[in-house]
Amino acid sequence: MDRSYWKTVSLVTIWQISASICYYAIFAATPFFRDAFGLSRFSVGLVVTTLTLGYAVFLLPLGALTDRFGERLTLTLGLIGLATGTLLVAGAPTYALLLAAVFVLGSAYGTAIPGTNKAVFDNIDPGRQNLAMGIKQVGVTGGSGISALLITGLAGAFVWQTGFFVAASVGVIVAVAFYLSYSSDSDGGVADYPDFRALLSNRPYLVLMTAGLFLGAALFTTTGYTVLYVEESIGASVGFGGVVLALVQLFGSVGRVLTGWLSDVLPGEPRVTIGLLLVVQSLGSAVMFVVVASTSTEFGAAVAFAVLGFFVLGYTGVYYSVMATLVTADEMGGATAGGQLALTSGALVAPPAFGYLADTVGYRTSWLFLAAVVTVAAVLLVQVVRTPPAVENPAVTDAAEK
Repeated sequence: MDRSYWKTVSLVTIWQISASICYYAIFAATPFFRDAFGLSRFSVGLVVTTLTLGYAVFLLPLGALTDRFGERLTLTLGLIGLATGTLLVAGAPTYALLLAAVFVLGSAYGTAIPGTNKAVFDNIDPGRQNLAMGIKQVGVTGGSGISALLITGLAGAFVWQTGFFVAASVGVIVAVAFYLSYSSDSDGGVADYPDFRALLSNRPYLVLMTAGLFLGAALFTTTGYTVLYVEESIGASVGFGGVVLALVQLFGSVGRVLTGWLSDVLPGEPRVTIGLLLVVQSLGSAVMFVVVASTSTEFGAAVAFAVLGFFVLGYTGVYYSVMATLVTADEMGGATAGGQLALTSGALVAPPAFGYLADTVGYRTSWLFLAAVVTVAAVLLVQVVRTPPAVENPAVTDAAEK
């Protein structure tokens, strides 16, 4: 692989790590929000929902702007926006302004998926793109893990906002370096939105999207409440909770790489093979949610959450691989946008519901609620596997023939 390949992969991955440090700092800081603003667990869930709402609302418009102006400009401005949002969160004096700040932060993160994906597919030759995508996606969990250690670790020595200041500084520095170092043959084109009408008649795709609502609900709720649960229910320090969240992200990265590799090497029809992998990950998540609900020691929590991370954070890559077996290559842009919206939309309701159950009944019921959520997703995914594809030449076939 030549230098230009690794230059592109390195720049995009570093961008993704920096962006995720800023975005996922919110998930690591939930105990501090609760203490600083006197929040209930339900109100903590609304913080995560507001962050996700900003992301969902701006995902498609920022994708269109990326097509129009190119990823170099939008990724640079997006990272500066993330750094600005991080500073606004740190300086928020009231709960209402905190919600406004996290909305700004979430909206800026909408540049991540369209910008980094466009960078990979514009600059890297077919046959190398999947590895590049896998490396880039590890930047999400890697950045989240770093933010967990950064936010909770610095809070022990300084004020809780210190980690946010560091994250914002990293964002600005990387944004400037990215703008100066990144080059692309793509200058942008005509702005347009994905054509979802063309996908409405594709039944297995729609079922996969529905499953994505449940998968996203479990994923974002897990990362949003890990630190708070470890502190309140297990009785550990916030710093230890940050370590546990970092383990969740680390094992999530392992899950993404391993299942991506298995998707390439396992024999059989890709739709069935990859679909069953996603079913296994969903059921594994359900089992581990039950285990987490039963943990009572620091060591047990660390192990349980690490294994949970492998399953519940490890299935996003396979989710999109299944999607590629259901739609044509020409539809992958719109299909990917719809799939990301499904994952994100699932996180709009689940975190407050989780928090409400924790407030009124207890954390055990909340974790069992998530176990039920991913079980529903597994049932839907079985239906995806059993339903013949609605297109004759899905994207994976197209890629294989090129």
